[in-house]
Amino acid sequence: MSCITILCDGHLRTVYILSNVSLTMSDLIHSIRVVAQRTGLSPHVIRVWEKRYGAVRPSRTETNRRLYSEAEVERLSLLKQVIAAGHSIGNVAGLEMERLRSLVENEPAPGGTRLGEEEKTLSSAESFLAECLRATRELDSTALNHALQAGNVKLGAQGLLQQVVGPLVQRLGTLWRAGELTAAHEHFATGVIRTFLGKGVSPFVSANQHARLIVATPAGQLHELGALLVYAAATNLGWRVIYLGASLPAAEIAGAALQNGVRAVALSIVYPEDDPQMDHELRRLRQLLPPEVSLIVGGRAAEAYRMSIESIGAFLIADLNALCSTLDQLRRPAKQGAA
Repeated sequence: MSCITILCDGHLRTVYILSNVSLTMSDLIHSIRVVAQRTGLSPHVIRVWEKRYGAVRPSRTETNRRLYSEAEVERLSLLKQVIAAGHSIGNVAGLEMERLRSLVENEPAPGGTRLGEEEKTLSSAESFLAECLRATRELDSTALNHALQAGNVKLGAQGLLQQVVGPLVQRLGTLWRAGELTAAHEHFATGVIRTFLGKGVSPFVSANQHARLIVATPAGQLHELGALLVYAAATNLGWRVIYLGASLPAAEIAGAALQNGVRAVALSIVYPEDDPQMDHELRRLRQLLPPEVSLIVGGRAAEAYRMSIESIGAFLIADLNALCSTLDQLRRPAKQGAA
């Protein structure tokens, strides 16, 4: 693949050309950064429209970077205009180009209709997420705090966790692994989010003394954003959470569980997916915990340890919704027993 620089719209643009392919001017390939500049859409929104709605289908480089044609740039620009007029992205993402041009040129917005509440919430959540990512890239703690606070007001505590903080955790991990963010960026975000959640989470204090939960990451797991998310979600659900932080040996986690008489222990496993010590740590923790203490394991890398997790009878959690359902399930027996 090679690249050339051209003058476009009064600006110099770098475009990529796939090797061994003869391209016309209309086939020039652009990076997502250039597409964002030309369309006014954020890179996050462009990716969401691609993944969730199939609005465009960019090609990929050998290193898996997206490349967009001129036609796709035009399509994204048209979609932006159509949505600004009041149409739903879900309804127009699959339309032909001529139909999109017609909507832009000839048809007004749908007669007085407005976006549904679900779509408005989605749009708000995506906006907050994009702002959080921008603030993290720029190491701007004021901007990151402002985006989190605004999301908390608009979406509520649980909405913020599920629609902004959860996706943010996943996105930061992906960008770190791709080399687009450094460990410093992740540590920065972790610090800001930890402080925000510590101040901003207003728990419903449960009368159920058995609803106690330990949250940690196992030995060797240094990424704690996922664990912070579990802490906040459980606290919002009324659990009394003891947050231990990152990279703790099984014996220390079990000791804290025994000392505090917890109902469950939740572990976040994010990276790596091939830790040779993980199976031992999970089995050791299960052996040290009393049988009545449940073990919950989730995180981006948890699926890689499915066999170990299932063999010790632990809950394997796929996402935040599953976590909340599992925590609700674990509280019922204790609540009935107390009654």
